[in-house]
Amino acid sequence: MKALYETTVVNTGGRTGEVHSLDNIFNLDVATPPALGGEATTATTATNPEQLFAAGYSACFNSALEFMLKKHNVEIKSSEVKATVQLLPDKADQGVKIGVALEAHIEGLDLETAKKYVDLAHSYCPYSKAISGNVDVTVEVV
Repeated sequence: MKALYETTVVNTGGRTGEVHSLDNIFNLDVATPPALGGEATTATTATNPEQLFAAGYSACFNSALEFMLKKHNVEIKSSEVKATVQLLPDKADQGVKIGVALEAHIEGLDLETAKKYVDLAHSYCPYSKAISGNVDVTVEVV
C-alpha cells in the first residue's frame, strides 16, 4: 500500500536530548519533566514525549472531527480538542504505560449532535485506531 504521507523524526538523548525532522523544520529540545525527576529550569524550555503525543493526537483527532463534519455537510463555528496524556504505572510488568483523556468541544452544535460526530471522529482518527486496545482512552464532549 502506498503511503499518503510520511515523515521522519530523529531523537538523540532520550528524555534529555532533542528531536528533529530530517529537513530540520521541526527541532525541539526534550527534557524530563520535574514530576519525573527532571530539573525545572530545563523542563520549562523543552518538551517531553507525553506533550508531543498529546499535540499529535489532539491535532489528528480534531482533523478527523472536522473531516466528519464536512463529510456530513455540518457547518460549525469552531472545534477544539484537548488531549491529556498521563504516564501511569503498569502493574502487568512493573513498568509504565500511557493513558489519554480527550475533551472535544464543537461551537455551534448541541451536545447530543456533537457526541455523534466525536464518536465518528474517534472511529476514523488514525491515532485512535493505532492505540485501540493498547491505551486507555476516554472521550468527553463538553
